[in-house]
Amino acid sequence: MTTTLWDTNGGDIMRALSAERRAGGAVASGLAVTFITVVDDKNIGDAERAAMIASQAHPCRLLMVIRRQVDTADRLDAEVQVGGRLGPIEAVVMRMYGRLTLHAESVVLPLLAPDAPVVTWWHGPPPDHIATDPLGVLASRRITDCALASDPMAALRARADDYAPGDSDLSWTRATPWRSLLASALDASAATALSARVAAAENNPTAALLAGWISARLAIASEIVTTPGPGVTGVELSLSEGGEAQTLVIDRPDGRLATFSRTGRPARELPLPRRELGELLSEELRRLEVDDIYGEALSYATGVGGLGDRPPRRTHIWRDPALSQASR
Repeated sequence: MTTTLWDTNGGDIMRALSAERRAGGAVASGLAVTFITVVDDKNIGDAERAAMIASQAHPCRLLMVIRRQVDTADRLDAEVQVGGRLGPIEAVVMRMYGRLTLHAESVVLPLLAPDAPVVTWWHGPPPDHIATDPLGVLASRRITDCALASDPMAALRARADDYAPGDSDLSWTRATPWRSLLASALDASAATALSARVAAAENNPTAALLAGWISARLAIASEIVTTPGPGVTGVELSLSEGGEAQTLVIDRPDGRLATFSRTGRPARELPLPRRELGELLSEELRRLEVDDIYGEALSYATGVGGLGDRPPRRTHIWRDPALSQASR
């Protein structure tokens, strides 16, 4: 069920959403989260597919914000659906024009699901300062993706400079299978880790965070070496057990199948595929509390200390792009 509204306002959107819920029999009556997605037109298909996958495990109210031209007349177009093509969720896709794009929160705030946590996800290059985007300030969890920036490593450093507890990045989420494998291998061993090498494509933020996590958890130096990719292609740990030197290697050259080997033991193959965007979001929506381990890994990866000591509360800082350009 879908209702399309042209040149509308927040009140009309709320009434259309209520009408769709009544007509659909309140398909999404038990909402777990309000999921705000900030996306541009060229990526809206990817964002919708990812939200559909994530919603299968996490019933949500999806508020998709598409900011268009600032230098045009103010207008708001919206598509409201309950249990439609995006799955068993409530979804409002909003296209904003003119100065309204700078005040998107004025439309979004009345649409937040009551008594549900708010998560904001930027599907595109992450903002330099989340405090200048009120859609990030009103959320308790904020998800970026440094891999989509023109300079991923510079974006990762910006995330550390701008970090507040509650922030996360999909580059970190991509490291979860690697961290799980390494943790399970080391938990079952009495060996002591001496050093680590992470192999990945050039300027890969997941590799930097994975190396930071290894250094933080094991108190060892981690080196990053460049490979053709795709993504992270391997991890090698130098170990010592009973005075004997050992090596633990996870090698994944094709982005699908990994070979796990360790000194004195037979090698074995195991699936380690690169995950789709929807799977990454589904994992992030399962974890609505502060991810202290991410903050620790980000600190080690970028050299920016004291991230865990920062206050989780963000204060909005107003920045008018028109005024910023005029001052140049």
